[in-house]
Amino acid sequence: MPNIRWLGCVSLCALAAASPAFAQSTVTLPPVVVQGAQSPSLVVPNSETATRAINETPGGVEVVPDTAFKNGPANTVKDVLGWVPGVIVQTRWGPDARLSIRGSGLTRNYGNRGITPLMDGMPISTADGLFDLYEIDPTTYRYVEVYKGANALRYGANSLGGAINFVMPTGRDASAFDARFDVGSFGYGKTAVSTGGSKGPYDWYVNGSIQHEDGYREHSRQNVERLNANVGYQFSPDAETRFYINASTWRGQLPGELDKATALNNPRAANPDFTRQDQQRNIDSIRLANKTTLRFDNTTVDLGLYALERHVMHPIFIWYDFRAHDYGGFVRATDDRQIGGHRNRLVAGVNLQNGTIDLDNFTNPGGAAKGPLIASYLWKSQNLSAYAENSLYVLPTVAIVTGGQLSHVVRDQQDRFLSDGDQSGRRVYDNFSPKIGLLWDVDSTWQVFGNVSRSAEAPTFDVNTFASPASSNVAAQTATTYEIGTRGRRPDFTWDVSLYRANLQNEMQCLTTSPFSPCTVVNADRTVHQGVELGFGAAVLKSIYAADDRVWLNVAYTYSDFRFSNDATWGNNRLPGVPPHYLRAELLYKHPGGFYAGPNVEWMPQSFYADNANSLSVDPYALVNFKVGFDKGQGWSGYVEGRNLFDKRYISTTITAGTATAASQLFNPGMGRAVYAGLRYRI
Repeated sequence: MPNIRWLGCVSLCALAAASPAFAQSTVTLPPVVVQGAQSPSLVVPNSETATRAINETPGGVEVVPDTAFKNGPANTVKDVLGWVPGVIVQTRWGPDARLSIRGSGLTRNYGNRGITPLMDGMPISTADGLFDLYEIDPTTYRYVEVYKGANALRYGANSLGGAINFVMPTGRDASAFDARFDVGSFGYGKTAVSTGGSKGPYDWYVNGSIQHEDGYREHSRQNVERLNANVGYQFSPDAETRFYINASTWRGQLPGELDKATALNNPRAANPDFTRQDQQRNIDSIRLANKTTLRFDNTTVDLGLYALERHVMHPIFIWYDFRAHDYGGFVRATDDRQIGGHRNRLVAGVNLQNGTIDLDNFTNPGGAAKGPLIASYLWKSQNLSAYAENSLYVLPTVAIVTGGQLSHVVRDQQDRFLSDGDQSGRRVYDNFSPKIGLLWDVDSTWQVFGNVSRSAEAPTFDVNTFASPASSNVAAQTATTYEIGTRGRRPDFTWDVSLYRANLQNEMQCLTTSPFSPCTVVNADRTVHQGVELGFGAAVLKSIYAADDRVWLNVAYTYSDFRFSNDATWGNNRLPGVPPHYLRAELLYKHPGGFYAGPNVEWMPQSFYADNANSLSVDPYALVNFKVGFDKGQGWSGYVEGRNLFDKRYISTTITAGTATAASQLFNPGMGRAVYAGLRYRI
């Protein structure tokens, strides 16, 4: 392997083809000029329009249609994104997981950062960049867009991981009635009902779901209720506004991390201290938003406003009680015209996201009892960014893409509990991140691309404590990323390959010695993230029992070579938290009458480390799964799916440490053998 250890990630273009419906692939190459039929909704493109648009990006991107994840439990974000190479989803318990793209937020032991999560193009994270996954309801979305790294610039996102946009249907493309009921092992049950329709200029879509599980592990019961809805009004074919509401409540017990031996030998156990303190994560949230789209001759303008209220009741080793109040807006213009005989596409915009977190900390003497107040803060965050990305087609099939983002970020802490000293403080982060890329449509079925970009991420609220100068000097994380790749779609073969190398400075690491204390965030000096993201699908057998049936081989492979670079303490050790190799593969038979069946495997062939010292590792594993079902797109459909059929004991994720020992309680065991079944009815 070359000295630069060229990377590896593979984006699964065949994902939709692998899905039970496989009516479309996640890759559909656009003509050089995207024209023709418009989506019934101006604000929300349909999946075909979104796919054509996203493939004008000179880098790793993906559109995951709902056919890829709704013919299964549709339980967690892993059900949605688990087949996208480069996206690593490591489950903890219930809806909670570590979500990472290209090593973003690699060592977070709670919450997620390093990715901009969006719902219909508007942020769902708190203003400081942290986000939870419980709000994500796979039964709601029409499709999901994945923009890796700086390929998310068209949304003004500027992080190592990029952006993920969860897109709801509208009343103009939703089923009039869609109901499903899912049951499974360990007390899992979910009911989801949606309806949509339109009348004249109005349309509406509403989805509600209730989910419960007793949990694979002790003390891991979860209850989640969600409501997602939007209402649109078309003033004319060129003007539309749409209002959104997203409300959810989560009541979850936390089983806690275990030492390695216990995690493997007694995986259903909870950490005794988590049980004694009755540690929980309980969240109520509501988000209101509006997005308006106006179309002129060659220019489309999107305007958005949103507000989020979130109450977190979180008894752990202490009792966190806080309310987040976030608000923001954006304006984005897309201009597509001929300039001097060449097509030119410019996307430019401004994003504002501000917010406060009103935080009180209490003791937790046991049983989730709220003891005396021990800390109180008001955290204020300001985020203002301006960005632009221009694609000039110097040839009808070749575009040069240039762009950049200027960001201004403020983190302000006001200490309201002064008996232990005044820990108030303020940090300001200003960064400019340029990008240049090349996109070549080789022919109507495949593309080649490459780009060089810079990214910058300001710390979240919980990083700089201002308790001392040393605790308040965490700098913004920056990275320069180089990427090349190709993607294409042909009738019996689809592929998507990206190779990247990111040189990071001040990578933020969340390191802990115990699950009973918060991690300490520090800046590493220089690190390297490089990898390969590879996905492909191929029809290996055709016309077996019917003229149009197929057996598809679908593969999603991620290679991650993440290391320190001549670090004074850690040398060239591997960064902890993510396996070097991760493979998912499936053989799926699909009959044109709606029947599908096939096995799949999830394989981690090489261990990875839980600490910077590379002294404690997570063992390799392979999980064998199988699914069978029936779906014709309307009327009744159903499935049965078995996961981890051989009841393999393995570790799904870790929190991370500087140096760990065999007694370190860092590990979350993976789920044992489980069977799920579901029925769905659509009209």
